[in-house]
Amino acid sequence: MAKKKQKAKDDNLMAQNRKARHDYSILQTYEAGVALTGTEIKSVRARRLNLKDGFAQIRNGQAYLMNVHISEYAQGNQFNHDPLRNRKLLLHKQEIKRLANDTQSKGITIVPLKVYLKHGYAKVLLGVAQGKREYDKRETIKRRDQDRQISRVLKHYK
Repeated sequence: MAKKKQKAKDDNLMAQNRKARHDYSILQTYEAGVALTGTEIKSVRARRLNLKDGFAQIRNGQAYLMNVHISEYAQGNQFNHDPLRNRKLLLHKQEIKRLANDTQSKGITIVPLKVYLKHGYAKVLLGVAQGKREYDKRETIKRRDQDRQISRVLKHYK
């Protein structure tokens, strides 16, 4: 009997916001569903989305994903969606309350870290983030370089 092939780990990863981890220190993460229309989910599956300038906001007890660009679907004709529309995030009421309380603090925001498919549904990993200052960013880069050098030396030492 033949073995089933293991799915690649990043096979379901549709988009990643690398800039967010550079510009913010992530305090906590939440997984949320995204309410998408038919042409939007087709564009997401084709990996035609951009999270770079995106953020989440709580309004009237609802969470919304703002400023995330999902390109129009090529075969969508007149029923295509608006690429920058606000999309509702599907979270539990307690999670929304927690996020609302977290964002009351100065300098705290909610940023999308990555979008992936889980059991056929689009999910977004949200990060409760605090902005880094320029010297913090430089310090992070310096620490990363030092860790690489140490691992390189240890690799050749063995």
